[in-house]
Amino acid sequence: MNKTFLSLLSVCLTISGVFGAEEKNAAEAFERMKSFAGDWEGTAEWTGARTGTYPMKANYYLTGNGSALVENLIAEESPIMTSVYHLDGADLRMTHFCGAQNQPRLKADQVDLSRGLINFAFVDITNLRSPDAPHVHGMEMRWIDPNHINVTFLFQSGNKESRERIDLKRAAKKHD
Repeated sequence: MNKTFLSLLSVCLTISGVFGAEEKNAAEAFERMKSFAGDWEGTAEWTGARTGTYPMKANYYLTGNGSALVENLIAEESPIMTSVYHLDGADLRMTHFCGAQNQPRLKADQVDLSRGLINFAFVDITNLRSPDAPHVHGMEMRWIDPNHINVTFLFQSGNKESRERIDLKRAAKKHD
């Protein structure tokens, strides 16, 4: 009986340690993301079913007393794409407000702070007009250094996939 109890206790402590580490990683990643506040500029490149390269600007700012980071991606002659990043308990989440007028919701499923990587996986979507309608289905964010970040969106439209890689350089840091 004692052996079984100790084994069960060991498993519970291991699991709680893993969840505690995930919560810490999500919180640390979000704290690092808060440093993105300000203006950025760079380029975006489509690969896959869509192709093309074009200039991209971005603006990041905090809202909700620092509880959410708002990202606006701005390309000429295109609707502004807005994403909102926030913590939900132990999870780092993102809602993307797309020019296609749908709202994919994603959750960080991989956070590797040593490599500056956050991978967001699709959770669900609101306002999708049809199952084949184009939408964001995943996203990867990498911070290279305090002045360079890469964001890669995975778009899905039916059985066709495209990736939009956005390379950004800080234009001006937001003043407090």
